[in-house]
Amino acid sequence: MTLDVIHADAAIVVLNKPPGLLSVPGRGADKQDCLHTRMQSQYPDALVVHRLDMATSGLIIFARNKSVQRTLGDAFAAREVHKRYEAVVSGRVCAAQDDWQVIDLPIVVDWPNRPLRIIDPVHGRPSVTRMRCLGHNPLDNTSRVALEPVTGRSHQLRVHMQAIRHCILGDALYATAEVLAQSPRLLLHASQLALRHPLSGTLLEFNCPAGF
Repeated sequence: MTLDVIHADAAIVVLNKPPGLLSVPGRGADKQDCLHTRMQSQYPDALVVHRLDMATSGLIIFARNKSVQRTLGDAFAAREVHKRYEAVVSGRVCAAQDDWQVIDLPIVVDWPNRPLRIIDPVHGRPSVTRMRCLGHNPLDNTSRVALEPVTGRSHQLRVHMQAIRHCILGDALYATAEVLAQSPRLLLHASQLALRHPLSGTLLEFNCPAGF
């Protein structure tokens, strides 16, 4: 498989990850094929900085040495990296476009049903997502939305959209059977990534339109 390289320099590599591919190896022999492993032939020095869910496509960044990996890891932890996603969800999300809404619902692991997450106001960790409606399709009653995770919980965008009753199409973990059947893949794509270059400090912004 050919890598879809968006940007590469001596410090970082930015790629467009296809849906259905792990970011890093999972447990078991059948989960060793992943984006990081496929990069080894072209970028043997690439190191993991963050991840995208297997079903999610879009922008992902790798470091090319341990110092850069630490710098980028600190930037993600300090919320200095801007991330934006695009998704298609069930139903009409809102009447007006261009207005950002905030979803502030704490998330915790659903231990009896791992790896699922649930909303739990008592035990959940603070989880905040910004959402903006990009348009509504009355033919299939779906909405296209922009999503910005303020926090970075696992499955955060998927859980938050389920919680407000607008599941992401094709979501095998959180959507109803009807919504799952509306798409052969999860319609969630990391479309924008903005950060300071770990060496020069220059502000970088990468954009990658969704393929759906």
